Amino acid sequence: MKERVLIVDDDPELLGILKRYLENHGLETITAANGAEALAAASGKPDLIITDIEMPRMDGFTLCRRIKENKVLADIPVIIMTGKKISEADHVAGYGYGADDYVVKPFSYPVLLAKAKAMIKRAARGKKKEAVLKSGDLQLNLEGRTIKIKNKPVKLTSKEFDLLHTLTSKPGKVLSLNSLLEAVWGYNTADYNDPHTVEVHVSNLRRKIGSFGKRIKAVPGHGYKFE
Repeated sequence: MKERVLIVDDDPELLGILKRYLENHGLETITAANGAEALAAASGKPDLIITDIEMPRMDGFTLCRRIKENKVLADIPVIIMTGKKISEADHVAGYGYGADDYVVKPFSYPVLLAKAKAMIKRAARGKKKEAVLKSGDLQLNLEGRTIKIKNKPVKLTSKEFDLLHTLTSKPGKVLSLNSLLEAVWGYNTADYNDPHTVEVHVSNLRRKIGSFGKRIKAVPGHGYKFE
């Protein structure tokens, strides 16, 4: 399976050039025109994010901070593309937001490619999570994004899988509705915090996973936990 890179830039010409270049060198790409679009796209867990800084709606620094604060997305490495006018202080600030590396425009495409591939390999080596998460007779295949209960496959939507993974990866811990909206849907809860979104998905998930659904406990006034 090819590694996937999320490229974020409000310049459609550069976005197209980077997309073609990386794809011609063996990588899959998805694109976004600003940080808000990128945050939503990141829920698909790309292997790397390459983002510009100055963009409408949400800039690259904010995107980087939101990615690194999100427990589900935090292990995705981020390379920031900057202009020459970006100061050393801004670079330092970017590392503070969680940026893993920088390239300065105009940059060498082979250098960017080398950085990208090295970062993807490093992130893969550093991943501590197991390929399969087990809880009794429940098995989650994190790479294939499939689940089995008593060795029988159960069909879930992408968001239902992410929701189940988020809950089962922290057994016994109460996860607030806001944290679930951010981790599973990538929403900025300052702009969107409708609990109905979580409630509907929890209800559907419980129905699909049968008796395991009883282990997803509602904690009134707080959120949900997996026991």
